[in-house]
Amino acid sequence: MSDAVLSARTALVTGASSGIGWETARLLAGHGATVLVHARTTAEAEDAVERLVAAGARRDQLVELAADFTKLSEVAVLAGTVVEHYPSLDLLVNNAAAMAPERCTLTDDGNEVSLQVNFLAAHLLSKLLRAPLSAAGDARIVNVSSSLHRTASMNWSDPHRVKKYSRVAAYAQSQLALTMATADMAPAGSGVTAVSVNPGLCDTALLPLYGRVGAPAAEGAAAVVRLCLPETVVANGAYFDGEVIAPPAPVTQEERSLKRLAKLADQLVGRAA
Repeated sequence: MSDAVLSARTALVTGASSGIGWETARLLAGHGATVLVHARTTAEAEDAVERLVAAGARRDQLVELAADFTKLSEVAVLAGTVVEHYPSLDLLVNNAAAMAPERCTLTDDGNEVSLQVNFLAAHLLSKLLRAPLSAAGDARIVNVSSSLHRTASMNWSDPHRVKKYSRVAAYAQSQLALTMATADMAPAGSGVTAVSVNPGLCDTALLPLYGRVGAPAAEGAAAVVRLCLPETVVANGAYFDGEVIAPPAPVTQEERSLKRLAKLADQLVGRAA
């Protein structure tokens, strides 16, 4: 595949070392995009790029970037690197995700780990990359969410679920927060459009959380990449189940809850912002 429809565009894909993220990077490169391949460590990013080249991507299309999203300071450094070298960013795919561990685990920033990796990092990146996204003129943010967000509720009094922890509830809450915050990542007048997508149940590192057989990661990535293509018309804040637009959880439309989440997220990212 090399239709070059994205040949003049630059995309940052977070969590691109494996699974849907790696397949998304591969497909975007196949469409001609310059792909910033993010992974947790430099070694993982370099390995991902080597595998992408082996799969047919051109080496000069790929840039490896590393940041451990359990450290918000590294998210900020990543954003700073992108801003410095890419004054125009056409696509931000917030794909990085961590399975909530068996026991409640807080990062050094004081946040429940899946909430930070799956939501707060994306929230922070979208804010810190606002300038290059706006400069692109018609940029898109694609948040890789989950159908589990419909089963979730925000625990406003204990967002890190320290008092009563369940790994499924923590993970689902992180995906709900990401879906709720999507429209806010592209404020009116920014020139950016943000959407979220449930890529379907795929055979990735997160599959054990669902406990079922999953489709190939490439199938989920195809649904993500479709939303990156200029031919796909999207509305800000829209939610997709695969390729089909679908109703998200009702709370994603509640103005009071959206404002509450925006305030909470800003508080939790704190000085890193």
